[in-house]
Amino acid sequence: MAFSFFGGIHPADHKQLSCDVPIRRFPEPDVLVVPLSQHIGAPCKPLVKKGDQVAKGQKIGDNTGLCVPVHSPVSGKVKAVEMRAHTSGTTMMSVVIENDRQDTPDPQIRKRSPEEVAALTPEDLIGLIREAGIVGMGGATFPTHVKLSSGLGKVDTIIINAGECEPYITADDRLCREFPEAVIAGVKIVMKILGLSTACIALEDNKPQAARALRAFLAPEDGITVRTLPSRYPQGAEKQLIYAVTGRQVPSGGLPAAVGCAVFNAATCKAIHDAVWEGVPLIERIVTVSGNIVMAPKNLIVPIGTSFNDLLEAVGHSENPYKVISGGPMMGVTQYDLSVPTTKGTNAVTILGHKHQYLVEHPQCIRCGRCIDACPMKLMPVLMYKSLQSGDVENMKSVHMMDCIECGCCAYTCPACLPLVLGFRSGKQRIRDHAAAAASKKL
Repeated sequence: MAFSFFGGIHPADHKQLSCDVPIRRFPEPDVLVVPLSQHIGAPCKPLVKKGDQVAKGQKIGDNTGLCVPVHSPVSGKVKAVEMRAHTSGTTMMSVVIENDRQDTPDPQIRKRSPEEVAALTPEDLIGLIREAGIVGMGGATFPTHVKLSSGLGKVDTIIINAGECEPYITADDRLCREFPEAVIAGVKIVMKILGLSTACIALEDNKPQAARALRAFLAPEDGITVRTLPSRYPQGAEKQLIYAVTGRQVPSGGLPAAVGCAVFNAATCKAIHDAVWEGVPLIERIVTVSGNIVMAPKNLIVPIGTSFNDLLEAVGHSENPYKVISGGPMMGVTQYDLSVPTTKGTNAVTILGHKHQYLVEHPQCIRCGRCIDACPMKLMPVLMYKSLQSGDVENMKSVHMMDCIECGCCAYTCPACLPLVLGFRSGKQRIRDHAAAAASKKL
């Protein structure tokens, strides 16, 4: 049975704009900007310099610790290694590559036979996934090899997240419709690594074609089931999805492994298949480019490092955009510079017009309580916002601000248009900075 998590909302999903648009390959740009940080953890150190010739799929950045490498999405010449605008709103050290249009592959890229794949141990597979630079592709960008390693011996339930509950985004829907065999092959690799014989692929019930496509490639002996869940945002959030599928509640500050679960995005599973079977690192991904002013919404296979400007030109828009978002309208990050590149975590570029201009000059909380009813984490956003205004870090901690998943349900329901998510992101960073300062004083 499906369990119903607390709170949540039902925004208009606008998926009809792109859900029936087949995936197309986006032409490789002349110049690509590959950030050396596209994951949670330490940024990569460059392994190339200006003037170097690079092959398609060649490793161009790596580091130790919590880090995964980055690879060149094309063959060509390194024009620069310099700070460039990043989708996070900051600048990031990046490798700028001039495409030579030769698509010369890195010599290390090669397909593996079924016998070779069968002979790989869980440790071998984790190593291949790490070297391929694979991260959580639903937006979290946590290194996948670390999640797999930390789950060894602790996990009894694997959940594949194909929920894609955020409005406008249909990248995973199309992925499951068009590449179901590769997604399932990736799931089987995850099962082998974690030593489990069963897994569950979870989708919302507004994706019946994707569910049918996946089931068509499954046999009873595979041990993989496809579960359709009632559509509700944020169904695809990790903790909410775990509860919806298993009824287990991840404790405050805890990880899914604390309740025996591991969650992987469907696109991550496809990337695992590509790395293990095809020998190809994560150098491209499916991106939905959509929005209320987009003239031709598309689902595109986009090389990592492609400029947002290029993607906007590919779909066209009926008026000057009011807002361009990396990701969806609920959890995405609004961009100030459209030269920013597509990264491993960019599942969508959402383009909105002026009718989505909700800025209120002096917003005031009216204490209606709608945010409390909507919060899927059972938090009190009204008190969290009050603690922000006081600036008291201890007060922010006492109202459990760090448990906020930044889903945007509170802001969506707020009649006063308070900038709640923006404030909570800022508050969480203040808590982290305060903890880091306290730790440095003890040294």
